Amino acid sequence: MKFITQLALAAGFASAGTRRFPDFPSSSLSTELTIMPAPLVSERQAKACFVIGNEVLPKETADFAAQLQSHVSCDSSKTTLSGVPDVSSGGITFSSINFADSSQTPLEFALEKFATPSPLSTANLATFERQLDVYLATEAGIRSVGGNLAIKVPKFFLEFQVSRIQTAQGNPPTAPGLQIDHLLEKVLKNAPRESQELRDQVTALAKTLE
Repeated sequence: MKFITQLALAAGFASAGTRRFPDFPSSSLSTELTIMPAPLVSERQAKACFVIGNEVLPKETADFAAQLQSHVSCDSSKTTLSGVPDVSSGGITFSSINFADSSQTPLEFALEKFATPSPLSTANLATFERQLDVYLATEAGIRSVGGNLAIKVPKFFLEFQVSRIQTAQGNPPTAPGLQIDHLLEKVLKNAPRESQELRDQVTALAKTLE
């Protein structure tokens, strides 16, 4: 069938619909070929309850949204940032850990709210992952309406903490973008106005895996 498909493409017979190959000598080549068009980005986004706008999401964000839509729910009666519905994952709502409701800076809030225990290996990974879920979902919603992205500081910090916990528990992430050092850079890059003291605390955490 792969050879047949290549013939059809070369002859210019392939299209987004269903075509029957014309005049091939063998009846075995009369198999119908259906090429389904890839869904538009907007169609993929529309399946997630937290993606409320029409702005095209970056690929990484769109991928996260697709992964989250099956286990993140939305409370349409309550909105948080940029009009995004309050989202929840495993009983954790974004509104309960919303950095914007605090008088603290985003990094100060993240360091306090998402602190890990000692030893680090005893941290409840599932809780941190659910907290990250609601931050990722809310960020996707904000991006879909072109809203303010101050959420990136606590979001990257949560990713950083998850990576630290996984590493301490003997299951370090393998993807380059999820490595501790990479996420440390992400946190610091997005927090240029935070105090050096707070930035130094994050740097110190990167070296503390016990």
